Amino acid sequence: MRTPLAFTQPLDPIGDSLVLSAVLAALPLLLLFVLLGVFRMKAYQAGLISLVLSIVLAVVGWQMPAGQVAAATGLGAFYAIFPILWILINALWIYKLTVATPWFEVLGRTIRSISDDLRILSILIAFCFGALLESLAGFGAPVAIAAAMLMAAGMKPLKSAIVALLANTAPVAFGAMAAPIIALNGVTGIPLHELSSMTGRQTPFIALVVPLILVFLVDGKRGLRQTWPVALVSGIVFGLSQFVASNFFVVELTDVVAAVATVVAVLLMLRVWQPAEIIGMSGQVQGAGDVREEEAAPRETVDAAGAGSAGSSLEGPGPEASDRGRHSAGLPGGGAAEGGSTPRPDARSVWMATAPYLIIIAVFSLAQIPAVKAWLMEIGSVTFHWPGLDVVDSNGKPVSAQTLRFDHIRATGTLLLFAGILTMLLYRIRPGQGVKVYGETLKQLRWTIVTVCAVLALSFVMNLSGQTTTLGVALASAGGFFALLSPLLGWIGVALTGSDTSSNSLFGQLQVAAANETGLSATLMAASNSSAGVLGKMLSLQNLAIASAAVGLEGAESTLLRKLIGWSLGLLVLMTLLVWLQSTSILGWMVP
Repeated sequence: MRTPLAFTQPLDPIGDSLVLSAVLAALPLLLLFVLLGVFRMKAYQAGLISLVLSIVLAVVGWQMPAGQVAAATGLGAFYAIFPILWILINALWIYKLTVATPWFEVLGRTIRSISDDLRILSILIAFCFGALLESLAGFGAPVAIAAAMLMAAGMKPLKSAIVALLANTAPVAFGAMAAPIIALNGVTGIPLHELSSMTGRQTPFIALVVPLILVFLVDGKRGLRQTWPVALVSGIVFGLSQFVASNFFVVELTDVVAAVATVVAVLLMLRVWQPAEIIGMSGQVQGAGDVREEEAAPRETVDAAGAGSAGSSLEGPGPEASDRGRHSAGLPGGGAAEGGSTPRPDARSVWMATAPYLIIIAVFSLAQIPAVKAWLMEIGSVTFHWPGLDVVDSNGKPVSAQTLRFDHIRATGTLLLFAGILTMLLYRIRPGQGVKVYGETLKQLRWTIVTVCAVLALSFVMNLSGQTTTLGVALASAGGFFALLSPLLGWIGVALTGSDTSSNSLFGQLQVAAANETGLSATLMAASNSSAGVLGKMLSLQNLAIASAAVGLEGAESTLLRKLIGWSLGLLVLMTLLVWLQSTSILGWMVP
């Protein structure tokens, strides 16, 4: 309900011109990408400068009271810390706990025993396991953990970050137990099944090409030429599984079904097919009767990236296990590798090495049991109005972004903290050592924390002042061309907020209103916001910062942006073409 002191978001505050207002509203985002991609400025500096510009525009252009602008900035920074940074800190802490024990080296050998080929491992780890983590957690955790596991397999830090970011696309629309689709249902009123069905008829096309891009990123044209069969199979299985689960099963489990089915399909295929050459971590390309040197990541790269040393004195498998891992498959403690020449560690070592990630899956799966989930919400969820904010939209309705739900117990970061404590107990890591590693984690993330806080503050200032709405309304006024602009709107939303859920909450109803005005399908346009939005996640500064921190490359955000922006825009064009065809008689039959 509007109060006398409420701030009403204006749609065209600059000269009563929607176009001019939209151009100015886009400046903070444009400045952010230019500072990062063109001037290669450090991410935290680019974020802070863009935040200042958005604050100036909010006060001077959109006439938002300075006190409310300050409150919006504080809300954005708080949301950055909890839940986003809370997830990253604890995910990276678990990773550093494993690195501080000899089990990390065993994990690397376990992964390589499936396949020594980094191209295949990029599919299994980044695409499949990352999708499983996205379904359970989301909010940056899949990128951080998948990138760390790729480094454990021997991939270079920068390439690990790029692969993990690009792989985190197709699963995002159904991530965190389908939170983006559920949020879209909440703001649009369109039946959940319609939205999930429509989204499940769009994202599979992205899933089809992502594994092919991954093997190209890892090994260029040769990787595509030699491993396209397994990449194509994984894309087809994942896409079909997404379609079936979202249309005929339970939407919340879509990514779980797709990830598990794809892992099974890839492992079965590796029993009967192998690439002509193996691109491994040792810098060698191995083929039939051929071994030659190739640029690859030496094992020491992990330590150089700030990950720590596997030679710590903490409890681990000990020298005996390490020796066993070096023996051939026929000697005690080793097993023949089905997909590569690396011997598999003994069963106990495999379980211990993968235990942290199994614990994560177990903790998150337990938290999704309806009775447990309800109990956690009852004891650990608080919803409150952020102090200092009183914002209504142009229709006089309170803006939802000023209400915060604080899930302190059931939050992803808290569950990761519990998983980390269980990992400490299992690995017999002393509390003092665990606290020390936590402190090292915070030190490593210090500039990432500044970056993410600045970007989320920028996002909330733009959202609450009305800058984002102005930009969205301007795009929605394109009439019949809106079918071509609808995906762009979702892409901008995720690039800005770093969350498909937030983008759907922000632009979902706007997509429906524009669809109704232009005679397009409201279900199609709403789903397009989510399906195309996932393609902007790899460019959102907070996710770039998470990936950089996870691989220990401080300040690499601008490099990651330049490496990924072409792929993001190319996939956006593909999705835009699909949405446009679905809005016509050509593929209109796909709309439920």
